[in-house]
Amino acid sequence: MAVPRLSKPVKLFVGMIAQNLEWFEKATHILQKIYGPTDFESLPKSWDYTQYYVRELGTPLLRRFIFFERLIPPDELWKIKSATHAIEKQLGRMIDGELHRKVNLDPGYLTQSKVVLATTKDFAHRIYLQEGIYAEVTLIYQGKGFQPLAYTYPDYRAKEYLELFNQVREIYRKDCQSLP
Repeated sequence: MAVPRLSKPVKLFVGMIAQNLEWFEKATHILQKIYGPTDFESLPKSWDYTQYYVRELGTPLLRRFIFFERLIPPDELWKIKSATHAIEKQLGRMIDGELHRKVNLDPGYLTQSKVVLATTKDFAHRIYLQEGIYAEVTLIYQGKGFQPLAYTYPDYRAKEYLELFNQVREIYRKDCQSLP
């Protein structure tokens, strides 16, 4: 019989989508107050994979990822998704009783074998965590790098995203070497 074991801590990241760098900086500042310093931040890149956010966030849109130095227990992901919702509200504005965000914040985590995203949207391949939050394995490490799955979002399939997550996987691998 297999014996349950605690998971290794994981590398927290937040993917951000916004119209300008100001909102990335504001969100990063708040997130660093909560989760500590970042040890890797991607350069902002043009983001045009869907029109889903255009009405709310405007155009042109940019994408940026930030990765945190402190490793976290994976079961904290649902709390972090709830916290990013609160930050989106804090930075957004109400128009006619409806929240219009200035930045979209999508937390997830990376391990040596996978990249996991948090979401509020249920679907067949997503696992319920708590309080309306689900998790999705969106990339798996296979062969010499992360690979997308059938349901992986188009942007996470892009070569530059795969290279980014492979690069951060090396940082995480080194972080794990210093764990007890």
